[in-house]
Amino acid sequence: MNSDTISDYLTRIRNAQQAGHRRVDIPASKVKRAMSKILVDKGYISRFIDIEDNKQGVLRLFLKYDAYGKPVIKEMKRISKPGLRKYSDSDNLPKTYGGLGIVIISTSRGVMTDKEARKLKVGGEVLCSVY
Repeated sequence: MNSDTISDYLTRIRNAQQAGHRRVDIPASKVKRAMSKILVDKGYISRFIDIEDNKQGVLRLFLKYDAYGKPVIKEMKRISKPGLRKYSDSDNLPKTYGGLGIVIISTSRGVMTDKEARKLKVGGEVLCSVY
């Protein structure tokens, strides 16, 4: 089992998109739920549902594709890794593709995008970028 659950989450989405799947099942956690909610809010996935399995639960993400059948998510990159954590204060939060993409940050006020973190003036661990 991969000890980096967020990398596993991103890889499962990437692999499902490459294979052209409409949905992907991922073991659930609070952080992954929050990340999925952000992806829905920002229009990168159409929706997700929580499935109970008498263990940790499963998140079923419904992926989005454009009119040409290309995935809406072009790129997902893990930034902070278990071996090398990356933290940033609100003034130095990274931007993706000049602000076109989103950067997901884990802050003391929860998981949010870089724009929300700047607005609330909070920093935190820079989890990943999505474009």
